[in-house]
Amino acid sequence: MSDEIDAALATYEELMDLEKDFEDVETEIIRQQVALSKSLYEKRAKLVAKIPNFWALVFEQAPPDLDQYIQPSDSAVLLTALSNVSVSHFEIEDGGKGDPRSVSIKLEFSENEWFEDKVLEKKFWYRVSKDGEEGLVSEPVPIKWKSAEKDLTQGMLDLVIKVWENDKKQGPSDSTKIKKEKDYTPDEKALKEKIDATGLGAVSFFGWFGYRGLNISAEESRLAVEEERKKRAERAEGKIPELKEVEEEEDDEDDEDEDPLALEIFPDGEEVALAISDDLWPNAIKYFSQAQEVDVSDVDFEDEDEDEEMGEDDEEEKPKANGS
Repeated sequence: MSDEIDAALATYEELMDLEKDFEDVETEIIRQQVALSKSLYEKRAKLVAKIPNFWALVFEQAPPDLDQYIQPSDSAVLLTALSNVSVSHFEIEDGGKGDPRSVSIKLEFSENEWFEDKVLEKKFWYRVSKDGEEGLVSEPVPIKWKSAEKDLTQGMLDLVIKVWENDKKQGPSDSTKIKKEKDYTPDEKALKEKIDATGLGAVSFFGWFGYRGLNISAEESRLAVEEERKKRAERAEGKIPELKEVEEEEDDEDDEDEDPLALEIFPDGEEVALAISDDLWPNAIKYFSQAQEVDVSDVDFEDEDEDEEMGEDDEEEKPKANGS
């Protein structure tokens, strides 16, 4: 029976390694695609710069994965002030050997009544934790609102920045160590209260600039990737790594219930980043064309209404037969 279990475990490990091989291929495809399409995006940027409101119209036709996070107040900003959008895979630019899944999303704005910033750029790093969790992490980006009344995040983004600045002073932390609510600082408590009072469905799209994600440092990610590669190499050689016993930590029973994203004002920040970088950005021409089709259909519909009204007026003005 023990041999069967060992064989099953070995097969499972092989399947997991094969899945990782598939991921490596997909990552390499992204790397090659970025290199091959660079000149095309540069050409597109020059062309769309000549079209007024190009990116505003693209956002107006945003896919559901993105549109669901855009509030009416956000639309007013995007439709009137958004002037340019750009996405870059900054870790592989200029011959870099980093992860092509890391992205930078830059939104440029004209003068507007809400904030002073002309450029809002948010970077996302692809990281892996020592527990095997992986995904995009980021740093909050401040926005210089022109007044408290114009702050679409209702002060939450400013609180996120304050919490972030305090966390940086503490130095790198372990992603597996989640702070309990009873240990929150005054700023963290104020932020949690605002999150609970606002409700996630009512948070502005601009709250996305406050997204942080899992607390995975660059060093933790580097070590986790190296450890995983080492294990895969050992399994490829036929070695079966010894299973380590899980050490039980003496802690409160409610540790498992702690939410690592409890202080996120925009928990779906990674999903929005992917919706922009993997859909809106590469398919911008398609969404712009859809916007044009909508405009044309609206004009046609209005013309038909006018024609029908004119036809009805003509019928009323026609003289009745026999001079009656």
